[in-house]
Amino acid sequence: MVYKFRVILDAEEDIFRDIAILAEDTLEDLHNAIFNSFGFDGMEVASFYTCDETWNQEEEISLFDTGDVQGEQRIMSDYKLSDILDEENTKIIYVYDFLNMWTFLVELAAIEEQTVGQTYPETLFSHGEMPDEATEKNFEADMHDDIYGEFEDDLDEDDLDMFEGDDSFEDYGFEENWN
Repeated sequence: MVYKFRVILDAEEDIFRDIAILAEDTLEDLHNAIFNSFGFDGMEVASFYTCDETWNQEEEISLFDTGDVQGEQRIMSDYKLSDILDEENTKIIYVYDFLNMWTFLVELAAIEEQTVGQTYPETLFSHGEMPDEATEKNFEADMHDDIYGEFEDDLDEDDLDMFEGDDSFEDYGFEENWN
């Protein structure tokens, strides 16, 4: 079977590539097809991230074993595309070059029969020019309206006035006890 992916650069402009690759190829093969189709040299570290239907990042699958115990961590070459992507699980995130954070949304668009005589992987369609620099990422936690979240105690500066003039607290002194 052939997997046809649409690989979209996470950027303001519409920049994407459609790639056909064999279902039995590995994530490393898809990594190679992606960086080649977007014109990267392939010399940077990359990772795939499994995700849910709304692109929420889950498990990291890196190019190289970066774990504390060598061989304990599974890497791109350990995963066939058909092992993690199918009709129900169609999305995966790809990050290339962790200094620049080129981020791509990769979606399985079709599963088709292999064409006899066709060479895979193949870039089927290319749209948009790559920018000189990656889009700046804004990594912020999803916060509520206030910055204290569940730890809000509804006290403010005026509430601390109740301690003014109260000498029942012992001054332990900073210098003596914290050196």
